[in-house]
Amino acid sequence: MKEHGILNSEISKRLSDLGHTDLIAVGDCGLPIDSDKKIDLALKLGEPKFIDVLEVLLEDFGCEHYILASEIKEKNPDQEAAIKNLLEDVSSEYISHEDFKKKLDDVKFVIRTGENTPYSNIILRSKNIF
Repeated sequence: MKEHGILNSEISKRLSDLGHTDLIAVGDCGLPIDSDKKIDLALKLGEPKFIDVLEVLLEDFGCEHYILASEIKEKNPDQEAAIKNLLEDVSSEYISHEDFKKKLDDVKFVIRTGENTPYSNIILRSKNIF
């Protein structure tokens, strides 16, 4: 049995399949996700929290860039601050929530959390590990 890193077998396998510049996403429970791309961790409203999932994911995933919906600045500034705290040395960009949802077409997979606060969604771009 695996002792370190992400224990969820589906997430662990999919992370291992990624290459440089591949995109993945972590979303709240309301984000529309193609069922073929969805890894569902939601247990109930609010659990697991988006930021907790993101924190554990970043221990196993090298991120060179991330994308947030611009609406998070006004509608969920505490979540934005928590994200920036985890990814303080990583480049970022903001796009409209509508464009964010379209960008999900380009991701390899989406981890669905139980988060129930607005715009708690992120797209992460994989970095080169060498």
